[in-house]
Amino acid sequence: MPQPKQTQTPPGRDHQLDPLADHGEKGYEGSAKLEGKVAVITGGDSGIGRAVAIAFAREGADVLLSYLEEDDDAAETARWVEDTGRTAVLVPGDIADRDHCRTVIDRAVEAFGRVDVLVNNAATQMARFAPEEIPDDEWERTFQVNINAIFFLTKAALPHMDEGASIINVTSIQEDQPSPFLLPYSATKAGIHTMTGNLAQMLGERGIRVNSVAPGPIWTPLIPATMKPEMVESFGDDTPLGRPGQPAEVAPAFVYLASDDASYVSGANIAVTGGKPII
Repeated sequence: MPQPKQTQTPPGRDHQLDPLADHGEKGYEGSAKLEGKVAVITGGDSGIGRAVAIAFAREGADVLLSYLEEDDDAAETARWVEDTGRTAVLVPGDIADRDHCRTVIDRAVEAFGRVDVLVNNAATQMARFAPEEIPDDEWERTFQVNINAIFFLTKAALPHMDEGASIINVTSIQEDQPSPFLLPYSATKAGIHTMTGNLAQMLGERGIRVNSVAPGPIWTPLIPATMKPEMVESFGDDTPLGRPGQPAEVAPAFVYLASDDASYVSGANIAVTGGKPII
């Protein structure tokens, strides 16, 4: 069924979605794949970030949740993490600021002593329908959040990552099939795909794996917060599966890449796109 037409103020709130998203709250069952690990998840308050946090916690990981300002959503995610008996550390702030990126990692090290998994999930976008409609500061901020933050977070985390650690970047179907109304976002996602390949080769000798997950249309607050209501209504209809995905349907890809099951997987890009191919 189509989603009702709706809008939100960016960056959006999970509890305002209609229908509510499925983050695996009731469905995900862990099997100790990440027992004792420490994960940092950006954009961990809602959407894919929340689903990954819940899955990681149920697999045995403690998590630090980095998020912009959505305290209510972040608290709800932390509650699900703590219900598993794991620890959740909340760090609000803007990862467009390189100093805040370093603060995120510092807080993780203060709380847990190391970083085993870094999930670079946070991103920003806005639908614009002509280049002239894109404000200069919006273009620059999209690159600061989507690209620059990955570099600064990774650089800060590396001294605290041992052999066997995992970095997971979030790209998008937009890297391969860019929508004309998401010019800055698509450009950054293509850049993240290339950056993942660069880092996988640079860090292989340290035993640190770097991979990416490329979601298709996933039902998160970012959609009604950045798209026209009529676009929200038809969101995901053009996939072979004929619907948007749920955050819970993306999270298992992150669990795999973070776990020892993927011990020889680096430089890979896992598409979770509802049947849209990434070539």
